[in-house]
Amino acid sequence: MTQPLTIAVPKGRILDELKPLFRHAGIDLSPLTDGSRRLISVTEDGTRLILLRTSDVPTYVEYGVADVGVCGLDTLLESDADVLHPVDLGLGACRLSVAAHRSVEPEVLAKRSIKVATKYPKQARAYFRARGSEAIIVKLYGSVELAAVAGLADVIVDLVSTGATLQANDLVELETIRTITSRLIVNRASLMTHHTRMRALINALTEEKG
Repeated sequence: MTQPLTIAVPKGRILDELKPLFRHAGIDLSPLTDGSRRLISVTEDGTRLILLRTSDVPTYVEYGVADVGVCGLDTLLESDADVLHPVDLGLGACRLSVAAHRSVEPEVLAKRSIKVATKYPKQARAYFRARGSEAIIVKLYGSVELAAVAGLADVIVDLVSTGATLQANDLVELETIRTITSRLIVNRASLMTHHTRMRALINALTEEKG
């Protein structure tokens, strides 16, 4: 008998957007939203669901604890995990952008050395290096916008959705680094060992989101 899939699902509001997509693929995510505090749930067909922080999803998939998972492109690129990402689910669309206090001139981006506050040091460093600048990274875990307001850094690199938070704190978006959406990621070995089910899942999600 084929062993059921294990799926790593991110916590937060993206879970509600994922439910109809996975339902189309025959996978019920509702056990994760029944109000319990369980971190691992099992559906009626035996599929194991692991509820994780988004930042942990690539690690669980890379090491084979989960066969597949869902995470944002920002998280995937920052983790540098050795996984496949065959489907852009198109959910949670936002952008990774450079922003600064409105008093800062756009020419700040041309500085040879620039202090950057961010939760995404790998992507920020690569972006500025491509521009010919060296980024002095200030790694933060909380409100990145505060770094620009308080003068901790010249600019920030962070996710922007509506731009309302930037506007409320007198910040302006200077440049967009890339568009971010959620991706289906797949463990390389699992694609072989669960080939039929994995291809069916990938095809169903591709069809539904398209």
